[in-house]
Amino acid sequence: MVRSFLKDDRFLLTSPNLYNALGVGTTQLYNQRTVYNHKRHGKFELGNRTFDFQVKHHFPEKLTPEFLLVDLAGNLNRLAEDQQQVLTNVLSKARIMDKNKLQQTLDLYGNGKAKRLLTQVLL
Repeated sequence: MVRSFLKDDRFLLTSPNLYNALGVGTTQLYNQRTVYNHKRHGKFELGNRTFDFQVKHHFPEKLTPEFLLVDLAGNLNRLAEDQQQVLTNVLSKARIMDKNKLQQTLDLYGNGKAKRLLTQVLL
């Protein structure tokens, strides 16, 4: 559906639900899907599902734990959970992850907020 809508294979389908796998205290289930892509921006309904299309210049071909952590740090304000507690857990998780991979992911895909929050752990 998304591929047909975009007429492009270059997109990454994600959801805040995927953050739950990181073990950082996110437990909510969200009925939203985010599509990082190079063409469309906005909310669109496709097949009775709403997708939030966000234009991003850079995103990986596949989801990785490092990308999910960087994405979560950059989107904390969109969560229903206690954001301060999740941030504390994100910083703890970042300390035990591969610092080189996390730094590369942050450099390539992190927004300003993610960079501000995670750089302190990577020094």
